[in-house]
Amino acid sequence: MIRLLGRTIRVQVEDRCGVTQDTPKGPLIWLFWHNRVFLMPYLQQKVCPQRRGRVLTSSSRDGEIIARIMRRFGHGAVRGSSNKRPAAALREMVRMLGHGDDIAITPDGPRGPRYQLQQGAVKLAQLSGCPLMCVHITYARAWRLKTWDQFVIPKPFTSARLTFDALVHVPRTLSDTEAESIRASLEASMRRAAGDT
Repeated sequence: MIRLLGRTIRVQVEDRCGVTQDTPKGPLIWLFWHNRVFLMPYLQQKVCPQRRGRVLTSSSRDGEIIARIMRRFGHGAVRGSSNKRPAAALREMVRMLGHGDDIAITPDGPRGPRYQLQQGAVKLAQLSGCPLMCVHITYARAWRLKTWDQFVIPKPFTSARLTFDALVHVPRTLSDTEAESIRASLEASMRRAAGDT
């Protein structure tokens, strides 16, 4: 269903970091809001198929559904969240990045609040030395579900704008104040790009 719907969408891509041309040679940490996950595996496969990675999903039944969908698109999963086994999931993601895999995170998941970026993504970038890449997608026409995140499903034959933002490098050593400043800046940027905050 994702592939079928995706083929009807007219996508305009803005690549501010060269990821579609494979300019970033090392692994990346992808960040996008939880409610924009629906077409992400299809769009990634379409615009930068040369990259492979894993997505952070919760240990719940919903997380297992996402993990299975990702496997259909050639990607693995890391099971865990800010609520369950966060330390183990963080260690696993650092290990996967070290092996060259990209990691995708919905930083307001798995239960919100919506559009509130949690600190884990910044910590992952700090520990791994890999840059963060915010990914934004907006649709001309879409359905919104009555869920905590107002999950977005594009309507068939609509247009979409997919933006890969400039990479954000996080120093290995930084204070709590500096980490919070980076987190807040990322959140503000992603909120603006969402266009519905």
